[in-house]
Amino acid sequence: MSFAAAELRIIFSPGQVQLVQVNELLVVTTNVRKEEEAFPGGPRVLVTGATGLLGRAVCREFHISGWSVVGTGYRRARPHLLRCDLTDEDAIRGLLHEHQPDVIVHCAAERRPDVVDRHTEAAVNLNVHATSTLAKEAAVSGALFIYISTDYVFDGRNPPYGEDDSPNPLNLYGRSKLEGERETLRHCPGAVVLRVPVLFGEVESLTESVVTNLWLKVEAAEGCTLDHCRQRFPTDARDVAAVCRKLAERAKEDPSIRGIFHFSGKEQMTNYEMALAIAHAFNLPSNHLIPLTEQSPGSALRPVNAQLNCTRLELLNLSVEPRPFSSAITDCLWPFTPDKRWRQTVFH
Repeated sequence: MSFAAAELRIIFSPGQVQLVQVNELLVVTTNVRKEEEAFPGGPRVLVTGATGLLGRAVCREFHISGWSVVGTGYRRARPHLLRCDLTDEDAIRGLLHEHQPDVIVHCAAERRPDVVDRHTEAAVNLNVHATSTLAKEAAVSGALFIYISTDYVFDGRNPPYGEDDSPNPLNLYGRSKLEGERETLRHCPGAVVLRVPVLFGEVESLTESVVTNLWLKVEAAEGCTLDHCRQRFPTDARDVAAVCRKLAERAKEDPSIRGIFHFSGKEQMTNYEMALAIAHAFNLPSNHLIPLTEQSPGSALRPVNAQLNCTRLELLNLSVEPRPFSSAITDCLWPFTPDKRWRQTVFH
């Protein structure tokens, strides 16, 4: 393809500008044959929730590692993505029959606890029932099923938590994800469940992650209160994606790679401390940020400290070294700084 005929896109990153052809950026496609031409005989992966923060990172990670990638979305589906209602069992069966993936990475979920409280039926349909159907069909087809779960399956009273510790979720979101875990392992015993904490990464909008959304507080001119009670372990979605890819590659060779795994960033911070770190990374004032040591009334109950013990992944050499928060959050927020914001308007 010549530059004259190609669609071009500008990629901005700190200290670097690249002009690339769109076909070089392709991470998901509705035409599997095109992907198979790019990677003859390569393994196939299906990624649900490919429009989301983690789903995009997973698609990119597998694609650059030589996999043929098919991504699904629904309300935010876009070109190169398959539109699929995961609550429709026939749609799931048709999807897997048509594309016959070797691996399924199930990222799609309603992950916002307060939204789950308000729209419980819809959230359970996605977090539990769709997961159950995918697990059943994965077992029938022989595909490896990787289910993304959460540290919110624990109550946060006695950290750190290992894979064998008893879950005790405090809110409906945590209960729905725990039930999704149980459905996964009940219907697909060879599946992998990967629990992760709060994620951030290369967002399309600041509100896509509670971590990047702190930028709005940092930029605010007036005083802002921030939670300084709950201990979080912010984790870059790119690192989670790399762990998913390593799990997929190893599990296809070693059937003992199954069951529950934990992965997490290592830096412990409250929302207030994350905001301070962001302000420091960008040389911005932080004296308007006010620590709040009580949970906000009216919101879903959250665990105070659900730190995950990640020893199992590490012992199997399936982990990655988490990116330091300061440098990773700078990469993610750089495009949203005032002199770069016009680029978000143009390219997102």
